[in-house]
Parts: sequence; structure tokens; C-alpha cells
Amino acid sequence: MTVIKKADFIQSVADALQYISYYHPKDFIDAMAKAYEAEQGQSAKDAIAQILINSRMSAEGHRPICQDTGIVCAFVKVGMNVRWDSDLTVEEMVNEGVKIAYGHPDNTLRASVVVNPAGPRKNTGDNSPAITHIQLVPGNEVEVEIAAKGGGSENKSKFVMLNPNDSIVDWVLKTVPLMGAGWCPPGMLGIGIGGTAEKAMLLAKESLMESIDIHELKARGAKNKIEELRLELFEKVNQLGIGAQGLGGLATVLDIKIKDYPTHAASLPVAMIPNCAATRHAHFVLDGSGPAELEAPNVNDWPQVTWEVGANVRRVNLDTVTAADIQSWKPGETILLSGKMLTGRDAAHKRIADMFAKGEKLPVDFTGRFIYYVGPVDPVRDEVVGPAGPTTATRMDKFTRMMLEKTGLAGMIGKAERGDEAIAAIKDNKAVYLMAVGGAAYLVSKAIRKSRVVAFEDLGMEAIYEFEVQDMPVTVAVDCNGTSVHKTGPAEWKIKIEDMMKSGHIKNAADTAKV
Repeated sequence: MTVIKKADFIQSVADALQYISYYHPKDFIDAMAKAYEAEQGQSAKDAIAQILINSRMSAEGHRPICQDTGIVCAFVKVGMNVRWDSDLTVEEMVNEGVKIAYGHPDNTLRASVVVNPAGPRKNTGDNSPAITHIQLVPGNEVEVEIAAKGGGSENKSKFVMLNPNDSIVDWVLKTVPLMGAGWCPPGMLGIGIGGTAEKAMLLAKESLMESIDIHELKARGAKNKIEELRLELFEKVNQLGIGAQGLGGLATVLDIKIKDYPTHAASLPVAMIPNCAATRHAHFVLDGSGPAELEAPNVNDWPQVTWEVGANVRRVNLDTVTAADIQSWKPGETILLSGKMLTGRDAAHKRIADMFAKGEKLPVDFTGRFIYYVGPVDPVRDEVVGPAGPTTATRMDKFTRMMLEKTGLAGMIGKAERGDEAIAAIKDNKAVYLMAVGGAAYLVSKAIRKSRVVAFEDLGMEAIYEFEVQDMPVTVAVDCNGTSVHKTGPAEWKIKIEDMMKSGHIKNAADTAKV
């Protein structure tokens, strides 16, 4: 009978979470490299380049790939011949590992978990508790699959109860465009089919723990209905033209994963969960011989991708920018920002709204300034700030008109698209929305020269900071006339892909052999 010691299990969980915070799986890097080589949309290609460069920097610097270091999900399979040397439950041991990992002094990770989710949503401070699933299986080992799931992608999870004869493909193709770009494509889509409602969601999440192998599947051919479905969805989702970061292009998904389970004759539960460009998961096995050891990848496995701005790029000084300047910016244009900007996201916007409702004066002046939707990782060593990539801008849509009309805000920076409500407010106020690349948080942080908290310090990573930046790259995503590249880009590329298929240049958007 195998004896698993408490200390070994906790240390293994902590080590795995540190490992996945800065190492992408090799299969993901290989798939992204293929997508980069094949991509013809310049904006999408630039976004993929930044993601790959950021990934290599994180691997070399042992700092998080993304500022959203996720909520921990653990799948623990316990052999029935295993005995535990522990005074804690498996769930409690996972949580102890989370606390150690997220508080590591050399690579502090962002605590994002809040208790009392219906309110007042207080941060636990150590990112515990994890979401732990435990299964008893034959054997004398403990097998663990662990992931850190970002909120941007998790928030795009979808579930439906179809009729038994409804088309799963039709539902997926209708639903993916409605998910927007907040899940930071290109990534993976995990699909769970069957069981009951909760089982389908669990199957979808489990499927995302698998390696990317769609190109191997294409090469050998499908052997069953599920593999046929994977291939069909892979091709058709990419034909939507959504592309990297939703900017339009060939690569929307890198793989489609599907798990199924028997279900009721009257039911067809289907769940879909995306994994973002910060795909983070690890697998280890404990056999009683000590903590698990995860081998560091070879940094040479990362492609030698470079990203350079064009000669005609617009450089903007945020300290002197005027309304007239902003109105000259064009949709899709690359801009390098320098100067001072403020930050703020969900909790800060809610508090500002509450202060206005009470007639209170704001602690910071937003007049003519830009706000960056970000919750940065705490700095370590000589860092000014930890990884500080953008959060999903659509969550701030309902506050956009208030911020533009009551504070004098000039513009916003975030990731993904804006909804119609926000776009209307931007157009009415001749403001602008700029997009930074999600999944390039460590790269973005290198553009931040100074950082200080200026308001709401009690909100932790959701406080209002003032960043001083130098040459921070962004894209004009919604201009002062309300033109959104997240609408024009995918629409343009969907037509381009159809034309390329008709001409025989490619068989489908997932076929990169001829591109």
C-alpha cells in the first residue's frame, strides 16, 4: 500500500502552480508558432507575435504569463490502495498548496479569489480556495491535473440543453461569435456532451487538460464520431474569421477538445468552455517516493519571433494629448503610448458610481486622462510592477457613459471588444477605446516605468494606480466615430476566408499547408 505524505502532496501542488504561471505547455507553443507562420491578417499576426514573445520572456524570467493568475482547478484521482499520512483532507491540502504558490516571494502571483460572491466580494488574499474534484480509481498512485483558469476565459463559458436531434455544430457556430474576444483567442475550446447539466460542464473543463493534437488527428484521420466532430468544428470555427484577439484572421482556435458521457434519452446537454492564450495546466503523479518533479522546458523550443512597430507608427504623449489629437486616430492603427495613465477595473468603477450617487468628490481627477483596465501582479525584486496585461473591457461597459460624461475621461485601454452601449457612449463623447494584447502581461509590464497607488488602496489589485509608461503598444479598437475593429475585422476576414476557399488557395481556415 502506497503512503502519500501531506508535505509531499502540498509541495507538489505549490510547485506545479508556480511552474504553470510562467511555462506554457510545449504543445501550445508549437501550435501558436504554426498559427503565427500561417496568419495573413497583420493585426492578428502582431498579436500572436506579442503573445509568443511574452511567453518566452515569462519562461526566462520566471514571472507570470498573464496578470490574471487564475482560480485553481484541480482534478485529483486517488488510487484505492493509497493511504494518506495527513491530518488534512485532500481538498484542504490542495488549498495549502495554493496559498504557498501564490505567496512565493520570488514569484508572487495575483490573488483573485473572493468570498461572499453575491456581496461584498472580499478577496481572500491568498487565492484559496481552489475548485477541487476528487475521484477514487483503482491503483496505488495519486494522479493530479491542475490548472489556473483566468476569469476572462471562464466568463465566456456556455451551456445549453439541446433536443436530442439538434445540431451541436450549429449551436457552437452560433455561440462562439457571441462570446466575443474576452477569452483571448487563439486558444482551445473544451466541449462536454451528455450526462446531466453539471456533468457536461465538468467534461468540458476536463477536456482542456489534454494536449493540443488536432494536426496529428487531421493527419491520421478520424476514427469515431467524436473525432469527426472535433475536426468539423475546428475547421468551421476558424472559418468564422474571428482571429487572434478578435481582430480578424485565420486562427481563432488551436484545437477543439470533446468529452462525452451517457445521458438521458430525452436530453442533450452541451457545455463549452474556452481556454485562453494563457493556457496553464500541468499533470503529475505521486507514488509515495516524494514530491513530484516537473522538468523545466528548453527555452530553445520557443520560436525566435520578433515584433517591431512600423515606421509610420503614431507615438502619443498622454500628458499632452488633446481631444483634437484623439479624433485623428484611425481604427486599427498602432499607437505607442508614453506618459501617465490611471488604472481601474470592476471594483473601482463600482465605487466611483457609488460616490457619485452619494454626491461625494472623487479622490482622483480623470479629466482628459486615460484609464487602463488592469489588476496588476505585485512586483518582486527590482520590478516597478508585476505583469500587468489588460482585463476584459466589456465588464466596464455599463460604467462607460458615466466615466466619460461625469469625470471628463478621454479614453480607455483594455482587451477585447466593447458592447453597443459603450460604443454609443464613446461616439457621443468623441472618446476612444484602445486595445492592448491579452496574454502579453509580462511584455506590457516592461513598458511601465513608474507605478503608485493613488486611490482605493483597500481594493488591492483593483485599486486605482497611476502608471508612467514608455512606448506601450496599443491598437485603436473603437475610434471617436464609433467604428469598432472587433466588428469590422472578423466580418472582413470571414469574407476573405470564403474567397480563399473558393479560389482553392486553402481548403478551410484550419488548413495552413498552403498558406
